[in-house]
Amino acid sequence: MLPTVSKTRSSISTSRPNAMFPQYLRRIVKWQQMDIEYTFWQMLHLCTAPKIVYQHTKYHNQTKNQWARDDPAFVVICSLLLAVATVAYCAAYDHSAAHAVSVVITVSLFHFLLAGILLATCCWFLTNAYLRKEAPNTCVVEQRVEWLYAFDLHCNSFFPMFVMLYVIHYFLSPLLVAHGFISALLSNLLFMVAASYHHYLNFLGYDVLPFLKRTTFFLYPIGIVIILSPILILSGFNPSRYFMNIYCSRTL
Repeated sequence: MLPTVSKTRSSISTSRPNAMFPQYLRRIVKWQQMDIEYTFWQMLHLCTAPKIVYQHTKYHNQTKNQWARDDPAFVVICSLLLAVATVAYCAAYDHSAAHAVSVVITVSLFHFLLAGILLATCCWFLTNAYLRKEAPNTCVVEQRVEWLYAFDLHCNSFFPMFVMLYVIHYFLSPLLVAHGFISALLSNLLFMVAASYHHYLNFLGYDVLPFLKRTTFFLYPIGIVIILSPILILSGFNPSRYFMNIYCSRTL
């Protein structure tokens, strides 16, 4: 009887995210059902004390028996902030209204949503296929990383990077896009810190899951970033100028 009970519980746990996803999508257009205040609290602490956010993730799992957020407020607010920041860049560096609209759509859809879906799917597959701990016996319910939780981690990791590369970068852009070694140095350092912090937050999100092992795998890209940054600086590459020239109609 024990294996039968285990299979039943396992099927319930695996069907739960599938049942939650349609409800999650429906709540996107219902502001009254979103916890805006808690979302801004999460955003603030992701930039200042991210471990507190993931401690609350544990509490969420204990009360609702799921790791993923059931509130789409984070995705909605992050998308709106990204659109506002992109409009600010276009107002400052773009001379074509039509081109500015296409940039806003491209950044919102590809930089955040589609790239997030791709990265979340890759991490979801890798963690479930290679990083799960072996169950000690057949009576233990098999635990898997929820895809929606992997997407939550992308959103969490993206927001501090957004603050650094869209907000802080915007106010420093007159200096960062200038010619010269100092501008290239500062630009590369800003991108290095943003990318490293992004991967660190991704690591924290997976490390909090008790059924995963070797989660330090998600810290390895930080080493690659640290190695590449001095090479890019010495070569004179300026990432700020590079990306601004791609997305803005005015050549810098």
